[in-house]
Amino acid sequence: KMPAPTNIVSEETVGPSLGAASIQAGFTACVVAFVLLMIFMCAFYGFIPGMVANSALIINFFFTFGVLTSFQAALTLSGLAGMVLSLGMAVDANVLIYERTKEELRAGKNLKQALADGYGNAFSAIFDSNLTSIITAVILYYFGTGPIRGFALTLGIGIVASFFTAVWLTRIAYEHFLDRDKWTKLTFTTALSKKFLTDTNFAFMRIAKKTAILVAVLIVAGAVSLGVRGLQRGIDFTGGRNYVVEFEQKVSPEQVKEVVQKAVDAKGQGGTVSTLAIVTTQNPAVRISTSYKIEQNGEKVDQEVEQLIWKSLHDQHLIKADYNTFKDRDNHKGGSIISAQKVGPSVAADLTRGAVISVILSLAAIFIYILARFRSVAFSVGAICALAVDTFLIIAIYSACWGWLPFSIEVDQTFIGAILTVIGYSINDKVVVFDRIRENLTLFPTRDTEKLFNDSINNTLTRTIMTSFTTLLVLLCIFFLGGDAIRSFSFAMILGVVIGTLSSIFLAAPIAFRIYKKRSAKKAIAKA
Repeated sequence: KMPAPTNIVSEETVGPSLGAASIQAGFTACVVAFVLLMIFMCAFYGFIPGMVANSALIINFFFTFGVLTSFQAALTLSGLAGMVLSLGMAVDANVLIYERTKEELRAGKNLKQALADGYGNAFSAIFDSNLTSIITAVILYYFGTGPIRGFALTLGIGIVASFFTAVWLTRIAYEHFLDRDKWTKLTFTTALSKKFLTDTNFAFMRIAKKTAILVAVLIVAGAVSLGVRGLQRGIDFTGGRNYVVEFEQKVSPEQVKEVVQKAVDAKGQGGTVSTLAIVTTQNPAVRISTSYKIEQNGEKVDQEVEQLIWKSLHDQHLIKADYNTFKDRDNHKGGSIISAQKVGPSVAADLTRGAVISVILSLAAIFIYILARFRSVAFSVGAICALAVDTFLIIAIYSACWGWLPFSIEVDQTFIGAILTVIGYSINDKVVVFDRIRENLTLFPTRDTEKLFNDSINNTLTRTIMTSFTTLLVLLCIFFLGGDAIRSFSFAMILGVVIGTLSSIFLAAPIAFRIYKKRSAKKAIAKA
C-alpha cells in the first residue's frame, strides 16, 4: 500500500465518433491545402519550377509521415495540423530560392549561374529562419502537453525535412537536367507573376513615425480591452470539466447552459457553467464546461457531476437516454457524452506557469540567436520588440472578440501553442529582411543607411507577400475545414501571419534602422 493516496487531477477521454470526425476534418484540410499549394506554385512560377517544388513537398510529406510512423506516433488532429503547417512553411524555402534566382536572371546571368547563386544567396536566410522555428518547436515540445507536443514534434520533423528537400533535392534536380541541356529556358515567371511587385521603391522608413503612433494606439486599446473584458480562459488555466454532449435534436447552447446552471445553483456549492456549439459530429453537439466541485477529486465526484448534467438535461426532455447510456462514449441514441476532460486547479496552475515560461524562453532564445548571428543589438531589439507587439496584439484581439464570434476563442494550451508558433513563423519574416539588410551593408557600405534599409525591404517584398499568402492559404483550409477542435488555433495563426508580416516591414526594420543609425553615428564620432 502506498503511503499517500493517488488522485487523477487531469484526464481526457474522447469517443470514437468525435475522434473520427476530428481526424476526417483534419485530413480533408490537409488534402485541400496540399492541392491548392501545388496549383499556386505552378501558376506563379511556371509548370516545371512549380512541379519541382511540389515534388519536394510530396517527399517532405512522406518523409515526415515515415518518421512519425517509425516512432509509432498516434495520428492526432494536432499532429495533422502540424504537418499541414509545415507544408505551408516549407514553401517558404522554395519561394526564397526562386525569388533570388529571378533577381540573378534580371541581372543578366545565365540560368545555370543564376540558379547556383540563387541557392547560395538564399541559404543563410533559409537556415536562420528554419533554425528559429526549430527553437520554437523544441520549447513547445518541452513545455507543452500531449496535443501540443504532438504538434511540435510533427512541425519540427517537417521543418527539418523541408530544409533537406528544398535546399538539396531540388538543386540536384535542376543541375541534373541543366547538365543535359534541358530546362534551359526556365524564367520562373508566368503571366500572373511577371510584373508582380517588380522594381518597387517604397520609402518605408519615412512612415516609421506614423506607424509607431498607430502601434501605440493599438497597444493602448488592447490594454483597455484586457483590463475591462479580460480573456475567456479555458479550463487549462482555470481548472474545470468539459463534456461534449451529443443530442438527437437541435438544441441551443444558451438553453443547455441555462438548464445546467440552474442544477448547479440548486446545489448551493458554487460553480459556473458555459456552453459552446460543436459541429464536427453527425448529430448536434454542445460542449458543457463547469467549475462545479473541481477542487474535489475521486471517481465518485466525477460521477456526481456527470449525473447532475444528465439529470438536468433529462428532466427538461433534452435527452432521452438513461444515465448508463448517457455516459457510454459509443452510444448514439437518446443523447450521450462523446468527450470528457478534467483539469484540476493544481494542474491549471502548472500549465499557466509553463505557458508563461515557454513564451519568455522563446523570446529570449530568439533574441540571443539573432544577436549571435547578426552581431548587432539593432536587429535583436527590432526583432524582439516586433515579436512582443505581435504577441500582445493577438492576445488583445482575443480579449476584444470573445463572445462575439461564432466559435470559441478560449485562451488554453492550444492558444499558447499558436502564440509560440506565431513567434517562430513571424521571426522567419524578420530574419529574411534582416539577412538582406546585412548582405547589402556588406555589398554597399557607402550607401545611405535609410535608402539601404528601404531597398532591402523592397528586395524581399515579393518573398514576404508570397510566403504569407501560401501560409494563409493553408491556415484558411485548416480554419474552415479542420473542425472546431483546431479552429481557435488556426484563427490565432491567421492573425499572427497577418500581424507578423506587417510588423516585419513597418516595425522591426524601422526599429533596427533607428538603433543602427544611432550606433553608427556614435562610432563615427568616436573615430573622429
